[in-house]
Amino acid sequence: MTAQFEEIGGGITAPRGFVVGAVHCGIKKSNASKPDLALIHSRAPAVAAATFTTNRVKAAPVRVSQMYLKNEDIRAVIVNSGNANACTGVNGIADAKRMCEAAAAALGLEKTQVLVCSTGRIGVPLPMEKIDAGIAKLPDAVKADGSRAAAEAIMTSDTFAKEVAVEAKIGGRKIRIGGIAKGAGMIDPNMATMLAFLTTDAPVPKPALQKMLASAVEQSFNRITVDGDMSTNDTVILLANGEAGGEAIETGETAERFQAALDHVTRQLSRMIVEDGESATKFVEVHVRGARTCRDARRAAETIANSTLVKCAWCGNDPNWGRIMDAVGYCGARVREEMIDIYYDGVLAVQHGMASATPVEKLLDVVRQRRFTVSVDLNLGSDDYSVFTTDLTPGYVKFNMGE
Repeated sequence: MTAQFEEIGGGITAPRGFVVGAVHCGIKKSNASKPDLALIHSRAPAVAAATFTTNRVKAAPVRVSQMYLKNEDIRAVIVNSGNANACTGVNGIADAKRMCEAAAAALGLEKTQVLVCSTGRIGVPLPMEKIDAGIAKLPDAVKADGSRAAAEAIMTSDTFAKEVAVEAKIGGRKIRIGGIAKGAGMIDPNMATMLAFLTTDAPVPKPALQKMLASAVEQSFNRITVDGDMSTNDTVILLANGEAGGEAIETGETAERFQAALDHVTRQLSRMIVEDGESATKFVEVHVRGARTCRDARRAAETIANSTLVKCAWCGNDPNWGRIMDAVGYCGARVREEMIDIYYDGVLAVQHGMASATPVEKLLDVVRQRRFTVSVDLNLGSDDYSVFTTDLTPGYVKFNMGE
């Protein structure tokens, strides 16, 4: 289907009925004046869909939000940066609930109408006195153009705020979808430390919304990696308040158009996360095609994208295809060495499992670029899969030697 939407400004406040605010409450030891607490609020009744980390070690806010998500009317999300509230035991659960209760009281809601997220250092109790004071200030801080402030408030090691919005004509009315995200390190989502918040004024029932979000996440946030580490806090939340009016979007052409617009928002945000990979100098798309099954294509693509040796080679501007061949060989997919072809931006590097006749300088020209695509053709079938990844630099190691 031809895309029938356009990007607009406004981020998560582009859709009707949403107000957003951010304040500084002192959670972070550094950046003393920058916001570290944000509130997303729908003034109209809304339904929510979400996906969460599949890490068996789950942060307290993930567990609380999973529980409250069952509510049919979710009006708000409260989120802090600077502290993950993970591995904090029963006190962490109590603190996450306390954040929901405080935000609900400030907005005149029930605590189960508020979802909660946190991001930052693991294993440190939340400074609840500071957070309580910050939440009390948020109702006066929310506004109809507060998306950028919230995008900045949720940043940790990010170097830029990530937001996008689109407008689409669906079923005779214009609907909008907006989103913000954070993430630069500990990025290898598998949702069945990244966060994304999405809003829409489209009237989408909760079951359909959950199905559409799961599909969008699978095509975007589940296809990115920076360092192969899955966070304890990964969460994507989508709120839909129906303020655009009209009939419910559930199936058929209207659902297909909404899905296409939602996919665009999540894919753009996921690309921004990889572009902002901690100390990364390369943005690489790994595309595996010709696999017997989609599972095989995914295994190969993810193994290449997460290979430390491959990523180090890219950092050194080295088109070391031998390391890619090696990764394909141990990925667990069905492969035949003599059938594998590898390309750098369409330039043939490997043919039938061996070095091609391409002069190495042509391959070097590709790998010296900031962005390029590595394509691996297994020549065994018709399934394919793509992953966005980065190189691995000395700067990444130095940055992550401590917090």
